[in-house]
Amino acid sequence: MVTLDIKFRVAREQDLDRIVEMLADDELGRKRERFEKPLPESYQKAFQAISDDPNNELIVACMGNKVIGVQQLTFIPYITHQGGWRATIEGVRTSTTERGQGIGTLMIEWAIQRAKERGCHLIQLTTDKQRPDALRFYEQLGFKATHEGLKMKLV
Repeated sequence: MVTLDIKFRVAREQDLDRIVEMLADDELGRKRERFEKPLPESYQKAFQAISDDPNNELIVACMGNKVIGVQQLTFIPYITHQGGWRATIEGVRTSTTERGQGIGTLMIEWAIQRAKERGCHLIQLTTDKQRPDALRFYEQLGFKATHEGLKMKLV
């Protein structure tokens, strides 16, 4: 495998178009995202809410000046586990042109390290059951399907 020079940083407002483009660039994403210019205002509002919340981080992976990956980390205090904190990883995407190079692995490893820095005792994520390759990917990185997740659409 080629050694990659990937840098991670907090997303900036000017990254938002690229982030939404990556989120919309697969079969499931095309059904739920709206990558159009200008972007719907809802994306800007969500970006601002994430940016304003010290327990949320929207992180981009960059190769040079090019944004090639994104993930959102949310840090959540719980009463369970003796009041411990956990991190949730959501919205993980890499650019379709850069897949298969280990960037996803670097992103998740970075997220795990960040969760440790924040004092989390656990890191969790969900992946759609329609993404069996993603499930295998996360399991190879040490994640285990120990719980059954349930969701309810409200809109």
